[in-house]
Amino acid sequence: MGGQIGLAIAARYAQWVGIEAIEVRVKALGALLRWGLAERPGVSVHDLGVEQCGIVTFLKDGEEPGQTRDRLRAMNLNVHVSRSPRGAIVRASVHDYNDESEAERFVRAVPG
Repeated sequence: MGGQIGLAIAARYAQWVGIEAIEVRVKALGALLRWGLAERPGVSVHDLGVEQCGIVTFLKDGEEPGQTRDRLRAMNLNVHVSRSPRGAIVRASVHDYNDESEAERFVRAVPG
């Protein structure tokens, strides 16, 4: 029941704000995060594809992805570790309710 209520609220929000506006905002914040992380020494961004969204994948040199996740979570920054046969990678996501100061705080925190 709670999931259905949450879905209904999210759908109303998307209709009110507009899917296109949400897409533009999420892509802009994702680009800010991606660019900021790529500029940090010891951080490598691993996003592929021509069209990139609000999911940003990266690694910090000398730190296992799980360690990066735990360190960032201790600073109230939530990330996920994605695993594949090629290895693990840290994944951060932004949404339209995030702001530039949050992205900048994240970029400063990743290098440690």
